[in-house]
Amino acid sequence: MISIDDAFITAAAPNADAVKNGRALALKKKFTELCISADETLLFGYCQGSGKEPYLCSADFQFPTAAVYRCSCPSRQFPCKHSIGLLIAYAAGEKFTSAEIPATIAAKREKVAERVEKKKVEETKPRKVNKSALAKKFQAQIDGLEILERLAFDHMRQGLGNVTEAAADEVQTKISPQLATGYLPEAQVMLDRYAQLFTSAAGASRRSRKRKPDEEVSDDARFTLALEQLTKLGALARQGKAYLQSRIDNPEKLPDTESNIAMLTGQIWQLRELKELGLVETNVELMQLAFHTHDDAARKAFVDVGTWINLTSGKIQVTQNFRPYKAAKMIPADDSFARVAVVAELAVYPGTMNPRVRWEAYEARIVEPRDYQRIFELAASDFSAVVKEVKNHLRQPLTDHNPVFALKFARIGKIGEALIVEDAKQNRLLLTDESDLSESPSCELLSLLPPAALEGKVLVARFSYDIDAGLLTAKPLSIVTHDELIRLTV
Repeated sequence: MISIDDAFITAAAPNADAVKNGRALALKKKFTELCISADETLLFGYCQGSGKEPYLCSADFQFPTAAVYRCSCPSRQFPCKHSIGLLIAYAAGEKFTSAEIPATIAAKREKVAERVEKKKVEETKPRKVNKSALAKKFQAQIDGLEILERLAFDHMRQGLGNVTEAAADEVQTKISPQLATGYLPEAQVMLDRYAQLFTSAAGASRRSRKRKPDEEVSDDARFTLALEQLTKLGALARQGKAYLQSRIDNPEKLPDTESNIAMLTGQIWQLRELKELGLVETNVELMQLAFHTHDDAARKAFVDVGTWINLTSGKIQVTQNFRPYKAAKMIPADDSFARVAVVAELAVYPGTMNPRVRWEAYEARIVEPRDYQRIFELAASDFSAVVKEVKNHLRQPLTDHNPVFALKFARIGKIGEALIVEDAKQNRLLLTDESDLSESPSCELLSLLPPAALEGKVLVARFSYDIDAGLLTAKPLSIVTHDELIRLTV
């Protein structure tokens, strides 16, 4: 049996309420039977619910890196509170009796094993591509990008000050849906994000880097953000059309893996595709440095973002879990992760700085002193080199403009009213709470830390560029010491 503790349970639960309710079931002794299979790969039990018959719930570790949770209750959450309560009972040391696996669970286990084997066979078969259908799709995407290009040109020509709320509303109701039917979901999100700057004061506030709590965004700030977004839309239209035309001209050409243009033009990456293109790292260890959830109104979804350091390669990588509003209750939310994830196969999405990563299965181990030492070894110690790298990155309009770095610093403190982080060569960066991702304020928390935490440690920071001020700033996400990770955002 794998190790099950509070960290494992929190990571497995779909949300905090499931843990709370599952713990209540365990404390109130609602489980009439607690059982474990002879090979210790299955926990199962019977939990008294609101019905006459108790629910049969289980936690299946037939494949240790991909646990399966089942329950006969009507809940549509997986794992439900009954399965979470089962894990909590086991972690608390409750007695589990060795018993034969119930027939209903045994049958489902067989089907899972069959699916795993079938998947292995399918992955060895060459994929069939309908080139004619693919060419038609590419042309439809090009047509959609031409609509986007005309809109960007028209709005730039007439001036952003002349874009009315009615015009922006028309963009969302008439033009944006055309991008959806043209297989351009990311372009649609970008366009809606632009339009919301003119149709919703709340939307504008969410996107303002200068906004403080309950502070309305100024017209100047809104126009700056709109110009930035419009520039991205124009760049996407131009670069996307050229890329898609090259795919039409050469049907054998593979998707671009050097940038994110394929994703921005509608490529929905499957794990198998990433593996076939060699975008896989093996035997990787990852440690989460920061985590937050934000409401992406343009995407109409909640987005869980984990920031990780690859202890093997040294890269800062991110995980993203999208939970559309309509299905938010059905999709398990990601959470902070306090262990090291040991991943046999790590799929890395195309991109430059802080690429998105994904994995199907992992094993967790406790964070050890060597992991903190490894972060110190991997962190950037020359701020001037980092600033140069970030500025070069920001010249590309379609890249993420808020890259994250691990920075080895000499000290953090104030010069006048400015909060500064300084490296050993006395290169300095201004620390602020400016962010595009609605993260919680973190600068004020630094004053609550012991002085030792503000000298000779590693700062994990997200960069932002203030176009109006022409200033590059960094938002603190966490501090790594030699024996702990101090998280500053939620």
